[in-house]
Amino acid sequence: MDNQLEIENYRIGKSEAWAGNMEDHELLERIRESEFAKHQMDQGKDFCYFLDKKYQTGNTENREYVCMAYTLNEPANLERASVSDVVVEENEVYHIHRISVVRDGVLIDKIPDTKIKVLDSENESSGGILSSNKKINITIKDLRLNDILIMEDSRVKAFKERDFLRKEFAKYVWVSPDSYWAYGSYTFTFINNREQSVACKKTFFRDEAGNVLDPEIRYLNKGEEFVFKMEDYNNQVDAKREIFPYIDFATDTSWKELSDYIAPIYSDIFSQASLQEFAPNLVEKLDAIADQDEKIQFAIEYVQNNIYYIFNADEMNGHKPQEPAVTYENKQGDCKAKSVLLKVILDYIGVEASVVLVNFHTDFYIKYYLPSLLIFNHAIVKINHKGEEYFVDATVRDEFGLLENRGFIYFMYYLEVKSDQELKQRKPYRYPYFCVDEKVDFKVQDKTGTLVLTTAYRGNRANTMRRYFKNTNRREVIDSWNNFLFYSLNYSGDRNGTDVRDIFTDAAIEMVSDDRKLNEFKIQYKASIQNPYYTDPKENRFMMYFDRNVVKTGARDFIHKDLPFWHNFDSEKYEINLYTDQKIDTEEKYTVKESIIHNPYFDFSSRKKVTPKGATAYIEFQPLVNLEIPKEDFEKFRADHHIIADSNFGLGIDIIEPGFINMLKYSFKKKFK
Repeated sequence: MDNQLEIENYRIGKSEAWAGNMEDHELLERIRESEFAKHQMDQGKDFCYFLDKKYQTGNTENREYVCMAYTLNEPANLERASVSDVVVEENEVYHIHRISVVRDGVLIDKIPDTKIKVLDSENESSGGILSSNKKINITIKDLRLNDILIMEDSRVKAFKERDFLRKEFAKYVWVSPDSYWAYGSYTFTFINNREQSVACKKTFFRDEAGNVLDPEIRYLNKGEEFVFKMEDYNNQVDAKREIFPYIDFATDTSWKELSDYIAPIYSDIFSQASLQEFAPNLVEKLDAIADQDEKIQFAIEYVQNNIYYIFNADEMNGHKPQEPAVTYENKQGDCKAKSVLLKVILDYIGVEASVVLVNFHTDFYIKYYLPSLLIFNHAIVKINHKGEEYFVDATVRDEFGLLENRGFIYFMYYLEVKSDQELKQRKPYRYPYFCVDEKVDFKVQDKTGTLVLTTAYRGNRANTMRRYFKNTNRREVIDSWNNFLFYSLNYSGDRNGTDVRDIFTDAAIEMVSDDRKLNEFKIQYKASIQNPYYTDPKENRFMMYFDRNVVKTGARDFIHKDLPFWHNFDSEKYEINLYTDQKIDTEEKYTVKESIIHNPYFDFSSRKKVTPKGATAYIEFQPLVNLEIPKEDFEKFRADHHIIADSNFGLGIDIIEPGFINMLKYSFKKKFK
């Protein structure tokens, strides 16, 4: 082996007493064949003979130990075992205790055949992301199919001064293993080596019938252990419909105690210096704006667009933010720094604001987790203005609009950085505007169709479309609209395989307006169509426009036993005008069909106006969002979305072909409807 036995990021040596020491003969005794193991391998899966995992938390360091033995019967698994990566944080050391294989009943030490490289973790080195993490690359030569690999290792994370939060509070979540693996023996041990009591909460465990059990909570004093042990263990979770069982460990505390702990840290930062002292030029610009709403918009967009977002993974382990004067001077900072600066600016202009802690990625679980500051990974700003609550993410860019017109952030739970606070839940939200407001004009004259789409995007949609048009080649944009219209006009039904550029000739798309106070981005698409009618196999002609974006497939297909449906659809409004110089069937049942739905979670209407030469459909969808649909309400919610999908998401008209025979056919059809 061409590595030193000890360097900064990893070491090689025997395990310590707290983890336990196994001799070679003990390992071999634990690798035993059984009917359970044979059944797993007969199914073409690899098998883990044993896995021992221990986690010890203390006030100065955390330690984690793993010892496992598993088969390498599958080529893909052999490949993964031959080359693997371990990421360690700053001031964390990875210890390799044993790398061995059992081959033909003989235990072989593979450490001499192991090559170790320490690399920067390049996945976190761009776009403003700073990290001292290292990636330890482990390559084991001459692993063979049907070997049994034994890995024994541990990692020790010593706390530095800026890890004050980790020193004060423990947080660890054990999640049940992947359902692919089966284990002859599986043992997880949590050891509390802290002065404070640690709570442990079992969540989403199930009984034999598969029903979720009520959470169990117990408490560990210093020196006490929690042990989860299973023999012949195979996780039976249905991963597509169930949440994996997990055990949450956290220092025993309450949300109020945590808010009282964190609030003074932020208060000290706020009191360091006034905005007038460290940002006189910014104050001058703010004072020159007479309208308060415009001042708020300027403040938000200044911090979002002029202060570069730096995500420092090491600094995020704590909660002490950078001073606003430093953030302003350096023009950069992480989410805490940018949020603090924005609050200081809002304080200056007399707007009530506070920093709040969130975790968008695990938002659903926060209500189940034990109270802990370490469950949050992001800071944003809450603004109270004119009796309404608004939330602003100071780290995003290129978002515009007065406060009520800005994009909406979807999340449910947050902790406000103030004293004496409980975990809070946001209220459901109804958009005061239509996120998509589109008018479709499709007219056919002398066998040539003219199609015009005029669309106004607001809120998040405006921000997204503004970026899309800024960063995307115009030809690509036009092709995207052409492809969408190819299906909306049902041309996929009678000319599939045709190049869309040959169908939508002279297609063009332009920005009509960009109002950055209303945050309204308006565009217009135009195209000529030489063969405008959809023709069915019986040579019947139709004009159709069905926008499948109106149909919420996710709501109709959603199936999960544990997760409620998260409702986050945009509000939408469409006016669809189809007109022709041909005679149409003004009483065709789908042409005249209307629908009005009043669901507790959305209102939907599809109204029609039909004339001898065309028709108009007016469609509105207004959802109540940022909430979970309760299970008892979901089937009605799903059924109402099925109604929308039943030809209520657009408009179709039937052409009455000229000629006496065709008129007789039409009259006969009408008579016997």
